[in-house]
Amino acid sequence: MVHIEDIRAAFVARLKKSLSAHGIDQWGAGARLAEIAKVTPKASSKWLNGESLPGPAKMSAIAEALGVKIEWLQHGAGEEPGFSKLTKAESSDTDDHSQSAADIVKSMLAKQGKGLSADARRRLLAVAEADDSGAIEVDYYRPGVVGDEVWIAHYDVRAAMGGGQIPHDYPEMLQDVRVSPQHLREMGVEFKEHFHLKMVTGWGQSMAPTIKHRDPLLVDISIREFTGDGIYMFSWEGHLYIKRLQWLGDEQINMLSDNPRHPPQTIRAEDTYIQARVLLVWNANLV
Repeated sequence: MVHIEDIRAAFVARLKKSLSAHGIDQWGAGARLAEIAKVTPKASSKWLNGESLPGPAKMSAIAEALGVKIEWLQHGAGEEPGFSKLTKAESSDTDDHSQSAADIVKSMLAKQGKGLSADARRRLLAVAEADDSGAIEVDYYRPGVVGDEVWIAHYDVRAAMGGGQIPHDYPEMLQDVRVSPQHLREMGVEFKEHFHLKMVTGWGQSMAPTIKHRDPLLVDISIREFTGDGIYMFSWEGHLYIKRLQWLGDEQINMLSDNPRHPPQTIRAEDTYIQARVLLVWNANLV
């Protein structure tokens, strides 16, 4: 007898494989699926976690967007896609190298820009159609200058500052936070690219007073290995933590809490999987 849990697990595996083939990682999968299927991020998160399955119309939309056959995506029927060839839509984008920047942007907006506001669409087109001076229209009635602010996704990841949280494979996106990279650097936050920055939430009291319970945290997800003593978000024994890590040598790491009530613990480096480095607590405390 085939159980519904097995069906969902098999579907999730095929879905994640298809997403990965298109360069969509766990941080962007929920939002991208929600955009494709025109559902809430919460609904797409349930698909990715195997809690539910998309209906026929949503399944068809997902299959078309990912360039796979719906029979394979839904039931595993037929030959598995090789994922080595471009989809028809992708190959058509590369055929004409003579297109202007404005034409390319217009094509992208027609295919994937339905979720953007009219103002955002206008700004993108204005940049593409700008002359050689690179002039961009500035709206002085909004805070900051156009081009100096970016949106950083805030994900529903509770990295525990205590006993540990079981991580979700595909976290749900809560909201976006608008920040100025220049202002972050002036505050002393060091990072290479703004798109490596994400927001997560600290959970627990073991890192107090540096990080309080439910403090939003700015992390750099491009840092996936130990780069020096500091505060990291990492997985250990299947749980997700935010703690200070200190290298002890001989493949040993000291896991430290800023709260003196929580004693340090020695863990093995090979059993520790760093997910990101914590750069800033959203109360403006550098870490």
